[in-house]
Amino acid sequence: MNRKSFLFGLLAAGCFVATSFVTSNTANAQADPKVAKAMADLKAMTAKLGAPKLEGTDPVSGKPAAALYFGTTKINNNFEIVDAVVKANGGTATLFAKTGDEYVRVSTNVPKDNGRATGTILDPKGKAIVEINAGKAFYGDVDILGSMYTTGYEPIKDASGKVIGIYYVGYKK
Repeated sequence: MNRKSFLFGLLAAGCFVATSFVTSNTANAQADPKVAKAMADLKAMTAKLGAPKLEGTDPVSGKPAAALYFGTTKINNNFEIVDAVVKANGGTATLFAKTGDEYVRVSTNVPKDNGRATGTILDPKGKAIVEINAGKAFYGDVDILGSMYTTGYEPIKDASGKVIGIYYVGYKK
């Protein structure tokens, strides 16, 4: 009996070690304490303002976008929260609003040649959008406007549970 237990334990340990080597970037990024802390801060700061909702439209950088609110605070073109998250944690932060089938950056400090990348959209062929559209979080390495980032994306859901936007944090690699 002891020999069986030993062999079973050895097999289980081997599986654990093998799994840790095979694990995707998703688990590695999610385990990254910087990404986890920045995401927690972003969500906590928005939660203090109230429940998320989309109401009307408000263009960002000339692109039509749904107006994202937390409580009575409109987030479109308001950079206080994303800048506070980055001041506390480094990296980048974004709040996306679902506009039709796209997710538009309505508040961000992701850089673009001429300043902030507001009005740009989440890559419709990227890794993150599949999980977000399924109502799930995505953590992993992705290309954002030509640069690689270690990222976290989590869906913003309204009171009915519908995905209306995305919380994002990331660190340039």
